[in-house]
Amino acid sequence: MRKVLWWLIGGARGGRNRFRIIKTLEREPMNANQLASTLDLNYKTIRHHLDLLVENDVVEAVGDGYGDMYFLTERMESNLGVLESIAESADFEGDGLKGGDHE
Repeated sequence: MRKVLWWLIGGARGGRNRFRIIKTLEREPMNANQLASTLDLNYKTIRHHLDLLVENDVVEAVGDGYGDMYFLTERMESNLGVLESIAESADFEGDGLKGGDHE
C-alpha cells in the first residue's frame, strides 16, 4: 500500500487533491457532488480522482451508480499512518480541507 500511496499522493500530479479527498472521506462518507462542493473542486475532477482511488483500493463506492457514497477501504483505514507520513514528506500535511488546487 505504501508504494500505491506514494504514486497516488506523493509522486503524481493531482496528489494534493487525492489527499484532500481521502482526508475528507476519513471524517465522513460522501458522494461525488458533496465532495466537489466541500473541496471546491470541479465535479469531473472529483470523478477522475475517485476513479483512480477506487481502482487502487483506497476508496470504495456503495450504491447503485448515480449518487454512490464513497468510503475508505479497510485497507486504506489500516494505512492512514502511511498516508500521513507521505503527506508530510510531500509538504501538504494539514491541507485536508483547504480550497484551491484544481488539478
